[in-house]
This record gives sequence, C-alpha cells and structure tokens, in this order.
Amino acid sequence: MSNSESVKIEGLDELARALKELPQRVARNGLRAAVYAGARVIRDEAKLKAPVAIAALGPDQPPPGTLKRSIIMKQIPELSGPQKQTFFVTVRHGKKYRKQGKKENLSQDAWYWRFVEFGTVKMSAKPFLRPAFEGKKLEAVDAIKDRLSERIELAAQELKK
Repeated sequence: MSNSESVKIEGLDELARALKELPQRVARNGLRAAVYAGARVIRDEAKLKAPVAIAALGPDQPPPGTLKRSIIMKQIPELSGPQKQTFFVTVRHGKKYRKQGKKENLSQDAWYWRFVEFGTVKMSAKPFLRPAFEGKKLEAVDAIKDRLSERIELAAQELKK
C-alpha cells in the first residue's frame, strides 16, 4: 500500500507479561507465528479481492492471475524483535513482465498493481489491498491473539516438563 496502514494491538498486558516470562527465543518465535497468522488473514482476503483479467492482454504482458499470485506477506527483520514483529502484506512488483534468470522464466511481478489499486487518469481504481485490510483487520487481530495464546500455553507446558 502506498500509505502504510497498520494495526497496533494494545491492552494485551497479560500476554506481554507471559511473553516476558518465557525464554527470549520462545517468545520471539511465538510472537512471529502469531503475527504471521494475522498477516495471512489479510493476504488471503487480498488474493480473493484481486481482480483477474478475463483474457490475455497480449504478447509480453502478464497472463491473467499474475496480480493475485503476486500478493505476498513478508516479515521485516529490521522492524522486528523479541517484543515486536512486523509483517507487510504487499504485491511483488519490482520487475516488468519479462524473461529472467538462466531458465528465462517469466517474472511473476505485478509491477502495475498501483494502477489497479488507485486508478489512473484513464482507468478507475479497483482496490483490493485496502478493502482486504479494512474488512479483515479485526479478524486478523483475533487470529494473532488466538495463535499467541496457543504458543504461550505450549511453551509453558514444555517448560514444566
């Protein structure tokens, strides 16, 4: 998304205390798994909402479905740590559609995603990322809470052994 949108979960004091009581590796991995689960909810919804061309647009143009296949989520290590995990749901968009690599595979980057999401002078917007975020952010928060609770319970059980 052009303007970064995020969800900050607050008021989870019990979970934060439980995380601090766990070994750092366990806490970090549990938090990462939880935030991954929340990001997956948004990514999956964006893939459902992404428009697909009805037919091929011509030679040297991405085939139908490239935009949908290019929606990814990625953990950002520089913005993550034991008490914070950052994941982006975005579209792989670096390269224009062309042959690349030794096997000359066609790139799967949807470099044009911004035109679809925000529109242009000649094309109306068909947003898919923003509606996915807005429509599923509360479900994503629930997925994060559920997964984090599961991981904390598992870790606590393992520590008791």
